[in-house]
Amino acid sequence: MFDVAGLRVMRAIASEGSFTAAARSLGYTQPAVSQMVRRLEQRTGTVLVERTGRSVRLTEAGEVLARHAVSVLAALDNAEAEVAAIAGLESGRVRLMAFPSSSATLVPRALATVKAAHPGVTVNFSEAEPPESLAALRGGLCDLAVAFTYDGTDAGRGEDDLEGLEVIDILTDPVTVALPTDHALADQEVVSLTDLRDEPWIAGCPRCRGHLLELCDQAGFHPDVSFETEDYVAVLGLVAAGLGVALVPRLILESVSHPGVRTLPLEPRSIRTVQVVTTPDLRRVPAVEATVKALCASARELTLSESSDELVRS
Repeated sequence: MFDVAGLRVMRAIASEGSFTAAARSLGYTQPAVSQMVRRLEQRTGTVLVERTGRSVRLTEAGEVLARHAVSVLAALDNAEAEVAAIAGLESGRVRLMAFPSSSATLVPRALATVKAAHPGVTVNFSEAEPPESLAALRGGLCDLAVAFTYDGTDAGRGEDDLEGLEVIDILTDPVTVALPTDHALADQEVVSLTDLRDEPWIAGCPRCRGHLLELCDQAGFHPDVSFETEDYVAVLGLVAAGLGVALVPRLILESVSHPGVRTLPLEPRSIRTVQVVTTPDLRRVPAVEATVKALCASARELTLSESSDELVRS
């Protein structure tokens, strides 16, 4: 029924007392003001302004509309200012979910970059493994998910439909094998998976465990998973104690180490790709795009690869 221009006219008439003065304050012509008032009267089905010679007086309905116009227009002005601030990266909120090993390495650098460049932008962070983070993205519970995938699988791994999502590869993360320092193979340059067929294994999250099972199946054996933990500090502790061996992505070694553990390249070579996942529409939100760029920059700063590995694609 109402439009913003009409509400501004009613507020101006109430404060200025005439069509001419209202038109002058708004930068309109007097006939334009008269026309907008007539249109409002047609839409409301009642008289809003009583014309008495050169002066005008608001009717009861006109006074009601002018009174409400003050708060409505103030709210619209505030909304316009807030949207402009978000578009200009003066404010805004990004909800980020990332898998645990990235939250100690990749994510802190990115959050620090966003904070330094755009102090008005807030990034809310929580941990979640894929596919939980991808489900949260689908459900509108987060704006960005830092996920990962192993060779031969996609980020959804069949647990989530990636159609319509935007997947950005940011880091190539070699998978290593963790052995006790006194292990018979600890002095080798590369360790073959088949040489570990009789070892007890330590497995982590369901996705990492699935990768271990798949690699071992390709090598012709089924691993004896004797210990289960998603805490890589515990994983390295168990390895150092000689209780088993484990697959450990190099990203984890940026924040976790153990003097009793040696990590070596694996044969056949295995790669984990770290990805940022969002939607095409969210990617157009300035604060989200700034966070994506910060995550890419953080990935470029990491030195995880062996000499022949190429780390980052931005």
